[in-house]
Amino acid sequence: MARQRLGQHFLADAGWREEIAREIRISPQSITQTPPSDGAEFCWIEIGAGHGEMTEHLAYTGVPVHAVELDPLLAAALQRMAKRFPNVEIVSADILESDIAKIAGGKRVRVYGNLPYYITSPILHHLFGSAEIIDEINIVIQHEVALRLAAKPGTRDYGYLSVLTQYFSRPELVMDIPRDAFRPPPEVDSALVTLRLPGERRKLPHIDETAFLEFVKLCFSQKRKTLVNNLKSRVKVELVREVLTDLKLRMDARAEQLSVSNLAAIFSQLHSA
Repeated sequence: MARQRLGQHFLADAGWREEIAREIRISPQSITQTPPSDGAEFCWIEIGAGHGEMTEHLAYTGVPVHAVELDPLLAAALQRMAKRFPNVEIVSADILESDIAKIAGGKRVRVYGNLPYYITSPILHHLFGSAEIIDEINIVIQHEVALRLAAKPGTRDYGYLSVLTQYFSRPELVMDIPRDAFRPPPEVDSALVTLRLPGERRKLPHIDETAFLEFVKLCFSQKRKTLVNNLKSRVKVELVREVLTDLKLRMDARAEQLSVSNLAAIFSQLHSA
């Protein structure tokens, strides 16, 4: 039985489970799993394993699987299933309080998760904190949020979450999933999104990451305002205008019109001024 307070919607449709398994390369019908580029061993970390709907698919690859489940009743049931698979470990814990590197035990990481819609953003922030060891994140999330992750500058869905995601990864909206694939069905449609790491971050090795992301939040603090107006509480208007001129950007530019690299260039110039 799903617990509403945990945002539980289980992927009950076997056909959709197989579709997802093919897309993330864990199905016998999909292409052979490609190892990380450095040849290191990797493991899967599953977020919200539920009843093991996708855990078995992951287990059959033979790769180590760490299935994280917050609900103690579901975690106990998963322990019984795990007895059939020596490569599966059930982690009864909250992913937001879990040490990704400790779970991985020195291996590279690929993530799969059917995420509760209301904590998608906090989970992504937490995963990106371990970006150095993660190669790929595959998540089933609310369709509206999926659009935001992959949105391009100048579009309605582009915002802080888009910049955060594209700074750390290269997002792809892989496929839409209807609400009737879940039990109980959510009130909205879902999507499978794949985030391949690294993203724009690899081009910005010397940037102060924490300060940059705080700067991006400020730039988007009032989305319809110009960059100059959003920043004037922290930076002199004349200096912002000077930087925009140097970078050949419009004086009335808004954050939603600027790429990750544009925002990083503005931040770097302001930070060094």
